[in-house]
Amino acid sequence: MKPKKNPKADLRKKNVLFLQIGLIVVLLLSYFMINLKTYDHQQATTEPWDDFTIPEEEAIPITKVKEELPPAKPKDPPVIELIDDESPDPEDNIEPTETSLDDIVDVDDIIEVPDDEPVDPVPFEFIEDVPLFPGCESLKDNEERKACMSEKISRFISKKFNTGIGEDLGLSGINRVMVMFEIDKNGEVKNVQARGPHKLLEEEGKRVIQLLPKMEPGKQRGKPVPVRYTIPINFKVQN
Repeated sequence: MKPKKNPKADLRKKNVLFLQIGLIVVLLLSYFMINLKTYDHQQATTEPWDDFTIPEEEAIPITKVKEELPPAKPKDPPVIELIDDESPDPEDNIEPTETSLDDIVDVDDIIEVPDDEPVDPVPFEFIEDVPLFPGCESLKDNEERKACMSEKISRFISKKFNTGIGEDLGLSGINRVMVMFEIDKNGEVKNVQARGPHKLLEEEGKRVIQLLPKMEPGKQRGKPVPVRYTIPINFKVQN
């Protein structure tokens, strides 16, 4: 007959085993608790929000950048299209005509069309061929003709000008009337202008100049041109 095992004997062995396991677990927990870092909750708390201020941001000036527009694209020049014209040329339909020698116009029968294009007057000092005043035709040199013309015009004015107008106006001393006129392409006096101390003296100056005789016109490059002439009329009024 086999002896039976006591179940209490096995439980005792297990209790010893459980006790050892429990001690090991306690030791391990103690080790971890010792090495575990602890934090001070009071140090972790933050300061009150009442003392916290947000610094003001400095105002950054805004600079407007001018937008540069792209240069305007130049317009394309208009395109000229050449169209082939297939219509017959009118000149192709012209029939030749026979011309008789009797129909030919003689050169002497051609009438020359006068040149009416206006020409600016040339100052008397720069004219190539000075106008010829009556009595100066015998002179050949242009400078001598200028001197002769000026002398004869001065004598003519001194004989015709009425200096008594100055006395009637109450003027005194030496007075001057500037007169300017043109000798046109036909040698006649035109466009007379005068400036003086009184309207009556100006009219007298114009009247005398318009009495000048007809002259041979001045020439520039062999062609008759108008010539501008200016002369002062000086006279003395004696009280």
